[in-house]
Amino acid sequence: MSKHTATARDKPLVFTSPDGTQATPEVDRLVLAVIGRVADKWTLQVLEALDQGGVLRFSQVAQAVGDISQKMLTKTLRKLEEDGFVTRKVYPEVPPRVEYALTDLGASLCAALCSLWQWAETHYDKLRSFRADGLPDTPASD
Repeated sequence: MSKHTATARDKPLVFTSPDGTQATPEVDRLVLAVIGRVADKWTLQVLEALDQGGVLRFSQVAQAVGDISQKMLTKTLRKLEEDGFVTRKVYPEVPPRVEYALTDLGASLCAALCSLWQWAETHYDKLRSFRADGLPDTPASD
């Protein structure tokens, strides 16, 4: 992520890269929209499950993610498919077989998100020390 600057209260925040290049308003809006779409607990875990597991059936994604309801998993997978991060392939069988996989765009997003995991791992002790109750060992369920 980049540092940001705000020159006046009436001007929007402008993101700046480490080399000092300022993003355009269009790029800022796009980045914030993508973050808004993927920065929730379930989406990140579904992306990671598909990144690690490759092509997975619905039940396999559910098992990999863990404590997620069928309704939330369905909603999350649909959102990822709409955004172009996941493909959904339905086989004309009885019972129907549905498989999910990351697109190239989804795989590249996972690679970028890996940096967040690495950052958290690097700063785990410091982050934990700032939380009076400590960080949970596992994600809380919604």
